Formats: sequence, C-alpha cells, structure tokens
Amino acid sequence: MLNEEQEALRQTVAEFAHEVVAPVIAEHYEKHTFPYDIIRQMSKMGLFGLPFPEQYGGMGGDYFALCVAIEELARVDSSVAITLEAAVSLGAMPIYRFGTEEQKATWLPQLVTGEALAAFGLTEPGFGSDAGGAQTRAVLDKASNEWVINGSKAFITNSGTDVTVVVAVAAVTGETDGRKEISIILVPSGTPGFHVQPGYSKVGWCASDTHELTFDDVRVPAANLLGNRGRGFAQFLQTLDEGRIAIAALATGLAQGCVDESLRYAKQRHAFGQPIGNFQAIQFKIADMEVRTHTARLAWHDAAARLVRGADFKRQAAIAKLHASEIAVTNAREATQIHGGYGFMNEFPVARFWRDSKILEIGEGTSEVQRMVIARDLGL
Repeated sequence: MLNEEQEALRQTVAEFAHEVVAPVIAEHYEKHTFPYDIIRQMSKMGLFGLPFPEQYGGMGGDYFALCVAIEELARVDSSVAITLEAAVSLGAMPIYRFGTEEQKATWLPQLVTGEALAAFGLTEPGFGSDAGGAQTRAVLDKASNEWVINGSKAFITNSGTDVTVVVAVAAVTGETDGRKEISIILVPSGTPGFHVQPGYSKVGWCASDTHELTFDDVRVPAANLLGNRGRGFAQFLQTLDEGRIAIAALATGLAQGCVDESLRYAKQRHAFGQPIGNFQAIQFKIADMEVRTHTARLAWHDAAARLVRGADFKRQAAIAKLHASEIAVTNAREATQIHGGYGFMNEFPVARFWRDSKILEIGEGTSEVQRMVIARDLGL
C-alpha cells in the first residue's frame, strides 16, 4: 500500500500521462519520433531526479518512488516509461553508485534534472545474455594517459537523442589466465571515433531511442574509468538487479493499461443487443487480467521495499521481473482478443501494448536469465 506522499506522486504522474502523453503518443509511435516535448515536461516535474539526493539536483526520494512513476507512465505508453527507466536506472544511477565526486559533479546535475540523458553500453551484437563474452576492448595508453576503445554495442536505449551526453561503456581492459577483466568507462557524446548508427526499425517501443554504437580508436582520459578497474562485471550486475525492479513496474503498468482499456471497451462495445461486458467470458478474462496485474504489483513493491531499506533483493527483483513481464504479454494478448478486429488497429492503445509487451521478456535479462538467478539464489 502506498503512503500519502507516494499516492500523491502516483496521482500526479497518472494525470500527466492521460492529459499530456495520451493525446500525442500514437502519432510519435506511428512516425517513430522521439517525444522531446514530453521528456522536457517530465524533466520539469522532477521525474528524472526522483531517487537522487538534493545535493546533485535530485528530488531526494528513492527507487520506490521512481518505480511508482514508471508504472503510471506505462499504463498509457511504454516508450515514454522506458525512456525514464533507462535514463535513471542505466544512465545516471551507475554514475551515482560508482562515480568519483568529480564525475558526479560533472554529469549528475544535468542527468538528474532530465536536461540531458545518459546510456549504458553493455550488450554487443554477438553477445546478448552472455555479457562475459564482450569483445569491446579498452587499452590504457600510458604515454597519453588515455583509454583507447574499439568495439561495438547493440540495442542501447537513449544513446542517440539530441540530449544524450554520455555513455557508460563496458569494455575488456585486460585478461589473466583466460579470464577477462571488464571495466566501465565513460565516453562523452561527440568524442572522435564514437559513432551512433541509425536507429533500429523496431516492433515496439517505437517512440523510444535505440541504436547500435561503434567505437573506432576512441580516446578518453584515464580518469573516465567508472569505479575500480576490473569491477565492471559486478557493477553492471548490480545495475541490472536494480533495473529489473523498474522493468517489473513498467510491465505492471502495461498490464494495468490492458485492464483499463478492456474495461472501457467492454462497457462501450455492444453485441447481441448488450454490452460485451455483460458476458461471463469477457468478465472472466478481465478478472484474470486484474489478478495477474495485482500480484505483479505486489512483487515489485516487495523487491523495491527491500532495495530501499538495504536488504538483499536480488531474488525478489528477478521474481518481480519474470512474473510481471510474462503476465504483461498475457494481458496484452487477452486485451487484443477482447477488442477483436479493433485490437489489431494501431489507433487503439492495446495494439501498442501488444507490440510493446514482448521486449519485456527479453530486455534487462531474459525470462530464462531470471529463472537462472532465482534458482542459483535458492542454492541450486
């Protein structure tokens, strides 16, 4: 159950989503354009700074508050929700968690206010879940005291917008007895040799920004190392553990949006002389959708509460992400079925929900990876 402050935030974001996002997002989705005006308004609301301290320009809240906002946005549109999630969880949060005070002072003020976006370069074209197979390499040139980076990254969110300022790149910085040393290095946008490839043609999340990135002899100062050298693997695992809670909240929002739209349609659509909501088949579908959504929300609430109070949350984050993403796909399928032919038309939100849902079982750790995490944490 949300406290008074969290409920006020939820209502504020819900109002914004329905009054500002809903009227325009379908056009952005259809044209594959990034909703800069919406992001600017989210910036003014302080959404990008929700879990960060006031000393860096943040709102002084916590990760739970961020997830509340993400869920409400996703009830209307997932492209906007993933932009916020990736900007905070994958972009600004690693700098806050692992950066030096100088790095924080340089980047956080513009990131936590939403004036600029950051991205996290982990996945590579030939290596998805096998992050340890990374081929991108960074060699320290001792003469110039610079890292020289070569390689590529795939499916990177918020990496090519007009306001993207930095990408945290996971790279191999050494190797001992066949074991790769992986570190995280900050690469500012516009650095020579750093190229953002054309945006992907995606099935869903069509109003979010996603690119492949290439690095050709990219040189950045040695001081751009994020955290300790060789600790990159541990850093991105922690980053993904936290991000999975946010993705669970996003998936819950999408699932709830499916309930909302199905309820509305079931009361308006008539068949055989009455609203289709009068038929038990439709009632049971929507009831099951609500049950799935409710349990998904309980799961991410539990994981987020554990994170905020400093308790172990790795298993609970995986459970929340696994369950919420899979029920989001189920709810999207059922909502489309309830809408019949109209569910196949892009003018109806459930068509977007259906297209957006599948990536939730893949991004930030596939469903198979979540099951591995859960099993290992159980001692298997």
